[in-house]
Formats: sequence, structure tokens, C-alpha cells
Amino acid sequence: MKAIRFFRSFVFAYAGISAALKSEQNIRFHFTAAIIVVIAGLLTGLSSVEWMLIVLVIGGMLAFEMFNSSMERIVDLASPDLHPLAKQAKDMAAGAVLVFAIASAIIGLLIFLPKWF
Repeated sequence: MKAIRFFRSFVFAYAGISAALKSEQNIRFHFTAAIIVVIAGLLTGLSSVEWMLIVLVIGGMLAFEMFNSSMERIVDLASPDLHPLAKQAKDMAAGAVLVFAIASAIIGLLIFLPKWF
């Protein structure tokens, strides 16, 4: 029984990823960017450590974006009317995504630029 529940949790997680890709433009953008980065990495010949960083950054970016989207839905459900605290919560979650996106871009530049130039 526990094994069945455990494996069903993967089905739910996949459903969440699928729902995010279907409904969220930003996640589709980040997913597309991830594919481009992986192709660039394959063509560039990254080291194992560089691949670890790339995978970590891509996974983190997608996770942050999904967390942001879920936060927006939770806030909208809990506070259907406009409220300053609801706006702050949504803005802070979006800000966290932006901070990680900037850090990810910097990491990408530090990895790729020396190899290309």
C-alpha cells in the first residue's frame, strides 16, 4: 500500500508539471531556455562540474517558477479581492524568481563565455 501511494505521488507531481507547462507562459519560456542551454552545453563540451551547475540552475529555475505560480493561485484563492498583503506576497514570489533568473544568467555567462572567447 505504501509503495502504491509513493508511486502515485509521482503521478501527481507529473500532473503539476504538465499543468504548469500548459497554463504558464513563463514556465514555457524557462523550459525553452533550458533546452537551448542544454544544446549549447552539448555543443560546447562542458565539464562534469559545469553540467552539475547547469542542471542545478535549470532545475532551480523551473522549481522557482512553479512555486511562484502555485503561490499566485493560493493567494488568489485565499484573497479573491484585491488586498495589499496579497499583492506583496505575489510580488515577493515573483521577485524571488527574478533574483534566481539573474543569478542563473550570471552563472551561465561565467560558464559559457570563457569557452566561447
